[in-house]
Amino acid sequence: MKISGGLTENGIVVGNAYDKYGSQNPIVRWIMKGFNDSLTDFVSHSKPKSIHEIGCGEGYWVMQWNKQNINARGSDFSSQVIELARENAQNGGLDPQVYVQRSIYDIETVRDSADLIVCCEVLEHLEDPRAALQALQRVTTKQVIISVPREPIWRLLNLARGKYIGTLGNTPGHIQHWSRAKIIKLIAEYFDIVAVNSPLPWTMLLCDAKKGAVRHG
Repeated sequence: MKISGGLTENGIVVGNAYDKYGSQNPIVRWIMKGFNDSLTDFVSHSKPKSIHEIGCGEGYWVMQWNKQNINARGSDFSSQVIELARENAQNGGLDPQVYVQRSIYDIETVRDSADLIVCCEVLEHLEDPRAALQALQRVTTKQVIISVPREPIWRLLNLARGKYIGTLGNTPGHIQHWSRAKIIKLIAEYFDIVAVNSPLPWTMLLCDAKKGAVRHG
């Protein structure tokens, strides 16, 4: 699977800096197993017929879900990373057109809704996460899964492995930072939280569309 390897677009780091899904490092494999297990558990609980992954990067999860016969598609603001996702799809026997270039701020109700919206590792990169959450409200008909790095654990683990010392462990491109309690409080303003998992070092939430909310777009 091809990854972006630290590409930037409009000054923003896009996709994955390295292949965390295919890493042979035992610590990375253990950490990713926790993330993968939590996400898989939430998707299984949701039982979606359709999934839209917003901020899909190079398309790893969309390909996995399609292999499970779930109608999954993905979008990302970056044209470069969508090109990689389409190439990965073609190499994996999946229709490349399941990936489209689209900013989270531009998603619309009719065009982009799905049974399950997945938005993992996106909000920490955004200048306006509240506008992004309002956009997610527009397209969440049933449930949404959101994950963000759990701070300050994320940065401490980076420092422990000798990474990003000059920025006190902050990963390039991360401009928002939330503790578990703070992200739960923020998300609860926009969605009804069903469950919270804490795979080290993330916070992951499974949410329902907020009852009585009026969706626009």
